[in-house]
Amino acid sequence: MTILVDGELVLYGFVGDDFWGDGFTASQVIDALAMLGRDADITVRINSGGGYTDDGIAIYNALKAHRGDVAVVVDAIAASSASVIAMAGDTITMRAGALMMIHDPAKFTWGNAGDHEKSTEQLNKLADLMADIYAEQTGEDAETIREDMKAELWLSGAEAVERGFATDTEGGRAKAVAAFDYRVYSHAPKKLVAMAKKEKWSFEAATRNAASAAPPPDHEKETPTMAPKPEAADKAPANPATGQPTGGADVSSAADVKARIKAITEDDAAKGHEALAKHLAFDTDMPADDAIAALKAAATDGASQAKTDGAPNPAKYQASRSAAADLAQPAPGTSAKTKATINTGGIYAARRAGKEA
Repeated sequence: MTILVDGELVLYGFVGDDFWGDGFTASQVIDALAMLGRDADITVRINSGGGYTDDGIAIYNALKAHRGDVAVVVDAIAASSASVIAMAGDTITMRAGALMMIHDPAKFTWGNAGDHEKSTEQLNKLADLMADIYAEQTGEDAETIREDMKAELWLSGAEAVERGFATDTEGGRAKAVAAFDYRVYSHAPKKLVAMAKKEKWSFEAATRNAASAAPPPDHEKETPTMAPKPEAADKAPANPATGQPTGGADVSSAADVKARIKAITEDDAAKGHEALAKHLAFDTDMPADDAIAALKAAATDGASQAKTDGAPNPAKYQASRSAAADLAQPAPGTSAKTKATINTGGIYAARRAGKEA
């Protein structure tokens, strides 16, 4: 997706890489700024329902470091991590009908009580840092803003100016809001919820479309490598295909890897969830039994969602979003890192063994 249009940065769609493929990333923004030159005055147009916090904060910092004047224009919506990006403007203009939303970040992790506690600590720290960014722009107290984030705060143009989240409003019609499943937010305006339902803006539909449009990767030519899971010193690593000890091998053999991939992708539970199955098989080191259980849970949730006339399942949505985040993984031996997203208000906890995006 081209984000540099007639000398303006056009940041429409999802913040960061995702299955839609129609958003924008921090790398694209940095490349565009380099093309314009560090001293050039720029206009940044935003129409985004949100996305990943790390991309949003990286874009914010890139725009703040730009030497030229940065004029941010919210064409329709700047929600979640997109609202963080908006705070980088020397001026922040809300077009007629435009909305802004701030809330606490969330992420998907998997693990025990200790892992939940670590997730809570990380998310609270990230939320506090985001509140500091909002406070710097608005002049309000960061603790007060943090309470607004917990409650999920939606602002019209006039309200955003009154609170200091924007500098002015602009006459003229707002652009159509960016495609996003606004039903996953706790207090989204009814108009956006109705639009998401009418237009069928759902993560599941997008992943199915992406899976059908993209050719399958040639995994025979490039066998994926996986870091071994941490085990007790007196216990052999687990076989990735079965989750059982291998008898002392330090790394999974090629045969084990292929057996695990086959077990996941060819299981009946993968039918209708091919994109998720491929991700679990090729981009994580989750044991086959656990991956199949996750696929079965997704199928069950999907059936329940169909019975509720298309109402989204926030937990499933968040898990799938986080699965997309795992597509970029560090090399074996690096420490694990969980990619945070700003989405639904709850915290979903998990531990990614070995490698994590």
